[in-house]
Amino acid sequence: MALEPMQPSTDDSHAQAEIAAVRNKLWISAALTLPVFLVAMGPHLFRWHTPVWTAWLEFVLGSIVVLWGGASFFQRFWTSLRNLSPNMYTLIGLGVGVSWVDSVIALLAPSLFPAAFRDAHGQVGLYFEAAAVIVTLVLLGEWLELRARNRTSDAVRALLRLAPKNARRIADDGSEQDVPLEQVARGDRLRIRPGEKVPVDGVVLEGRSSIDESMLSGEPIPVEKQADAKVIAGTLNQTGGLVMRAEKVGAETLLAQIVQLVANAQRTRAPLQRLADRVAGWFVPGVVVCAALTFAAWAWFGPDPKLAYALINAVAVLIIACPCALGLATPISIMVATGRGAQMGVLFRDAEAIETLEKIDVLVVDKTGTLTVGKPVVTDVVAFAGVDGQRVLALAAALERGSEHPLAAAILAGAKERGLAELQVEDFQSQTGRGVTGSIESDRVALGNRALMDAESVAVDAGMAQTETLRLDGKTVMFVAVNGQLAGLVAVADPIKPGSVEALRAMGAAGIEVIMLTGDNATTAKAVAAKLGIARVEADVQPADKARVVRELKAQGRRVAMAGDGVNDAPALASADVGIAMGQGTDIAMESAKVTLVKGDLRGIVRARALSQATVRNIHQNLFFAFFYNTIGIPIAAGMLYPWTGWLLSPAIAALAMSLSSVSVISNALRLRNAKGAADTPIVEAMQGAA
Repeated sequence: MALEPMQPSTDDSHAQAEIAAVRNKLWISAALTLPVFLVAMGPHLFRWHTPVWTAWLEFVLGSIVVLWGGASFFQRFWTSLRNLSPNMYTLIGLGVGVSWVDSVIALLAPSLFPAAFRDAHGQVGLYFEAAAVIVTLVLLGEWLELRARNRTSDAVRALLRLAPKNARRIADDGSEQDVPLEQVARGDRLRIRPGEKVPVDGVVLEGRSSIDESMLSGEPIPVEKQADAKVIAGTLNQTGGLVMRAEKVGAETLLAQIVQLVANAQRTRAPLQRLADRVAGWFVPGVVVCAALTFAAWAWFGPDPKLAYALINAVAVLIIACPCALGLATPISIMVATGRGAQMGVLFRDAEAIETLEKIDVLVVDKTGTLTVGKPVVTDVVAFAGVDGQRVLALAAALERGSEHPLAAAILAGAKERGLAELQVEDFQSQTGRGVTGSIESDRVALGNRALMDAESVAVDAGMAQTETLRLDGKTVMFVAVNGQLAGLVAVADPIKPGSVEALRAMGAAGIEVIMLTGDNATTAKAVAAKLGIARVEADVQPADKARVVRELKAQGRRVAMAGDGVNDAPALASADVGIAMGQGTDIAMESAKVTLVKGDLRGIVRARALSQATVRNIHQNLFFAFFYNTIGIPIAAGMLYPWTGWLLSPAIAALAMSLSSVSVISNALRLRNAKGAADTPIVEAMQGAA
């Protein structure tokens, strides 16, 4: 098989040149082989009488085909012998070489052959046509294989073509200029007009629009973008104009990382491939032995001319048994599957991940950022003592503007979304572990927990019932007091990601147990688990505890997948049979995982597992085709049917059958280009169908 380039490119001129070279060699070889075949087979098929000089025509034309057209085959044949690594070219080199050398000696020095090689007329057979036809048909198979392999990289090239060649850069003086993408640097301001592609990864500074991210995420619905929203290189701006700031350029962009991951995965070897390699290592020497036994059997028991029959049938065995289909069975499926996965928003780090994912029976998931959005939002505002709810949130936002508390951003964002006016704060004070206080419009305002309310002598009994209800629902509750009186409650929670419930339901239908591991408190964890239908929850766990749970499950014989997004998930991701990282998580998590979901949506796991099962099934089909073909092909080539039917398999026909077997394996693998996942079908149906 041809080598894969280390750096993928949209320019496939090298591959096209290689295909063209093989095609030209094929056509020239075919043009030279045709007269050789007609001269050799004419007397048998058409009762032609051929003059003696036609043998020299066969020699000249047949030798050009063998020595020029098949030169690369003999180079690989010699390499396989020198490295003690038998492969398909070992058998091709032996078959073609024996046929050609035997014919040359028969033409130049026929007296060297014993009677067992001579026919009833005392002539020694020439097999230039067999050698030439074999080389031509192997070239045909190589040409078809190169064309098919080039198609397997279409997905990668399609991803590369997503990135535009230019970007419109806004200078400091406000002027705009189109520049090559290579000149864009971090911090540059770029304008994206309707219908244009996002040039690099970055953040929206101005404008509002919807962006089609389907090629990267697999989701067909455009995503609304406005100020502070992240945009990804290669996605398509649809309706409005945007101004963005470049944050990741060149190889740093998500698109570039996706392309590199896919390219790397296409070069890896699956466990099934290692099995096929071990079989092939014994298979080729076994075929040589079969060819030798075939020669011996025909030389001893065959009709006259015994040695001529022995030679032809031994060559047929060598040619038909070439394990090219066996060598293609696994890598061609892996190449197609990784490209298809990228189109569906699923990135496989290596071939082993594809093969392993379909075997998982338990999924361990982190909560924050995996099941939930990972970004708290204000969910409830409760007002007391006649105070308006909008006023309660505005007071809380005013105090949090000077706070460094993790939930401050959620309260500020909630106030901004509701269009509340910004209030000024005086005498701001932060009390660690309790909350914040300050003066707003001559009122003393306090925001915090029960401890702060006690310190401020604020009675909170009136709000405790609602507080407990909100806490049982997994929400964090803060008290707001004005001038020593309870004014309201602000509840903040990390919302469940869209699609999480649907994805977990699909996994349950497929018989996969889901376990939640989280460092959050037990009350919040159980509340989230109840909404998602997760039975087993372990809360207050440390990163080392997550990895320990994964190891314990594996020790019980379970096949474990771990899904997470943070630095704290990295040990567990690395320990699992298959680590699955959310694409919007940390770089460390993605480095530790074997599968990355570009969109960070758990439904991507359903897509990935469905594709994994389709790929493994496809590989099994390919291996069956390869083994079944050789199982029936070798005995027929050896002449097993001759005693009953008088049929013998010509080496030329054996070469055609060998080429077609490779084409059948490639064609079967290319069916994965149309594999359907959750992006194409209802998600539960996709998972149940895969199961």
